[in-house]
Amino acid sequence: MKAIIYSTAICPYCVRAKLLLDKRNVQYEEYRVDLDQGKLREMIKLTGRQTVPQIFIDDKYIGGFDELSEYDLDGELG
Repeated sequence: MKAIIYSTAICPYCVRAKLLLDKRNVQYEEYRVDLDQGKLREMIKLTGRQTVPQIFIDDKYIGGFDELSEYDLDGELG
């Protein structure tokens, strides 16, 4: 399982999402949209959203932290 998370430095939900992924031993690649405007544009194009975090797992769009938590509760993170 491989995740991608679009995040910023000051986002508490991004921190919580990364902690949950770490807890479940899910490897992830982080794209900091506050440092890379190209990644921000990419995130908006892929999700239609401007808020972070935005999370993909195995190329499937999950959503934000709330959706990731539900995904975990459903047993999808392992």
